[in-house]
Amino acid sequence: MSDIQRFGPVSVHLGEKSGKYPDGNQVIVHGAEARVAFDTPLVANRIGKDFDDVDLVILGHAHEDHMAGLRRVPRARVQAHEADLAAVQSWEGLKVHYGYPEEVMPSMRQMIDRDFFYHPRPDATAYRDGSAWELGGGLRIHARHLPGHTSGHCALVVESEGLAFIGDIDLTGFGPYYGDRSSSLAAFRRSLREVADIDAHIWVTSHHRAVITERAQFLADLARFTARIDERGEKLLGYLREKPHTLAELVRRRLLYPPGFSLPYVESAEENSIRMHLDELLAQGLARVDGGDYTAAV
Repeated sequence: MSDIQRFGPVSVHLGEKSGKYPDGNQVIVHGAEARVAFDTPLVANRIGKDFDDVDLVILGHAHEDHMAGLRRVPRARVQAHEADLAAVQSWEGLKVHYGYPEEVMPSMRQMIDRDFFYHPRPDATAYRDGSAWELGGGLRIHARHLPGHTSGHCALVVESEGLAFIGDIDLTGFGPYYGDRSSSLAAFRRSLREVADIDAHIWVTSHHRAVITERAQFLADLARFTARIDERGEKLLGYLREKPHTLAELVRRRLLYPPGFSLPYVESAEENSIRMHLDELLAQGLARVDGGDYTAAV
């Protein structure tokens, strides 16, 4: 069983360590006419009937740790934002979504099969920004597209309760993750500004923070989370001030993860993220590139 926090018709089942990756936090909305789950993290496998009997799963985005309970709900409808849909429907779609080199994919598939009970849903259908779901009794959910983490990442808002499930805008100390082909640093920056405008007074994250019920705390946590992006940019610029670096050399030095930390996707995530930061620094005139060597411009 999991720890549960309840907000009217909404149950938040907390994953291990408040949903710290690889686990997550499970939101279930109990309507008069339908029961809906937001995502399906590992904790979904420990909940029982409250999760297993849901009518609909709305995925806020597509990643292995958010689909770890899909095997338990074969009869439930599954929906994902149109930009993430292919990644939910098949392994081939998920491979494109990750965008890692082909040689990484066998170990990645092995990891998600073993640790996340990977179960694609070819029957999944799409929703869009602004899509709404009526659950009966005046209970209504709507989607707010907040891309960056993935191209289809969304917040899911339970309007009557003022509760926003903001997914992997998760306010962790690690900071924003934008390491996949479907990620975008520029889009993430915009989404971090827009998430503060959602009409809510309860914020639920997929990981770590879990539930926040004070707006001042939410805004302070959001500011710290957002600041990690510029901190990484400054760290990268520091490398370039030391001496010229190739992209491969920067990947070996690491920007996101500590040296020695190893999972199948880490080097790919580092390369994708560093490339995005380099593009920003070049556009700002803070860095230059010559024959594949990057260096600080000032």
